[in-house]
Amino acid sequence: MLNLASQTDPRWLERARAHLDDVLLDHAHCEKKAAGAALKLLFAYPHHAFVQAPLSALAREELEHFDAVQALLRERGVRYRSQAPSEYGARLHAHVRAPEPERALDLMLVAALIEARSCERFKLLAAGLEDAVLTDFYQRLLASEARHHGLYVDLARQLAGDETARVRLAELALIEAEILAEPGRRPRLHS
Repeated sequence: MLNLASQTDPRWLERARAHLDDVLLDHAHCEKKAAGAALKLLFAYPHHAFVQAPLSALAREELEHFDAVQALLRERGVRYRSQAPSEYGARLHAHVRAPEPERALDLMLVAALIEARSCERFKLLAAGLEDAVLTDFYQRLLASEARHHGLYVDLARQLAGDETARVRLAELALIEAEILAEPGRRPRLHS
């Protein structure tokens, strides 16, 4: 269960297909940011021993995904380059509370929602692309993204308890749905 409060508008897939190289480039950046987010939590919360090993493993796996997307870009003749960041992540992170331990909880749940949305979108790409290589690639990533989502939710529950984590996840999921209700200006994995 992905704990999302909305489903992706079908028009997103049409837009992604029309700008597939841009979405793939964004996907590479998302994998790199996901690795960075896991590492940032490792450094920010060394006193929470239960997060260390899972987040270390997660960061390594996200970097493996980053390398895999870069390989796809090279195969397609697309140069990896900088791009303007999507507003999605920044807008979602704007709802992270400042005081601890609420901040740690919110950071884990925001990461969980981003992973959940990635999983949902990868499923759409796997089912909706005509390119067999990309279809297979996104099909293989589905299980990882769902597992990453579950890991962050589990860490949040260990940190704050089941009920507190469940309630806050539902609140943040509604915010995430509102953010996605406004389509982004550029085709992105999370726009």
